[in-house]
Amino acid sequence: MKLCNKFAAEFFGTAVLVLGGCGTALFGHVGFLGVALAFGLTIVAAAYGIGHISGAHLNPAVSLGVFVNGRMTIKEMLCYWCAQILGAIAAAAILFGIAKSAGMEIGTFAANGYGDFFGEADLAAGYLQTNVWGAFAIEAVLTFVFLMVILGVTDSKHANGAFGGLAIGLTLTLIHLISIPLTNTSVNPARSISQAIFSENALALPQLWLFIVAPLVGAALAGLCYKCLTCEGSCKK
Repeated sequence: MKLCNKFAAEFFGTAVLVLGGCGTALFGHVGFLGVALAFGLTIVAAAYGIGHISGAHLNPAVSLGVFVNGRMTIKEMLCYWCAQILGAIAAAAILFGIAKSAGMEIGTFAANGYGDFFGEADLAAGYLQTNVWGAFAIEAVLTFVFLMVILGVTDSKHANGAFGGLAIGLTLTLIHLISIPLTNTSVNPARSISQAIFSENALALPQLWLFIVAPLVGAALAGLCYKCLTCEGSCKK
């Protein structure tokens, strides 16, 4: 598949992920469970819809983990990153326009944060004020888990790919159920960047670094760990 086709697929897929997941958080009034399901179901749909074109990464952390594991080139990874970030921003701009047209307050705008990012109204809704280390740990660890599942179910030598999209979507749902109350769940730098740009929360941009660095760290570690777990030849000596 040509790189331009993969770019288009990643742009479109990441835009749909932000529209589906963040759009549900903004407009759905469905609670943490509903938002978690929205992100998970969107990933399932993308995996089966465009997975054969680009692999449906839809997430710079996923692309980094795949690169570290040796399944794509750095040129491909950088192309994916550009498509994912641009797609996410385009979707966030659409959500922003819709919110404005409906007369909604922009507020946090489904951005990610920790600690004082969540005010009294958020705490009443069930959010918790973890510190920077707790937020970094949960984002890095959950991204690590996410990538281990992705690398496992897409391993052509060992996995049953027919159910890969479902396994990945369910894992993302679980991740959101764990971490929405703590950080609003990132595990995806593109999703975090796009929402922080339009958020009116004064801490959204200053805290954005964590939601870029932590997922990338977790993903890179997963790429290395999965390679070690599945190594052959030298491991048997």
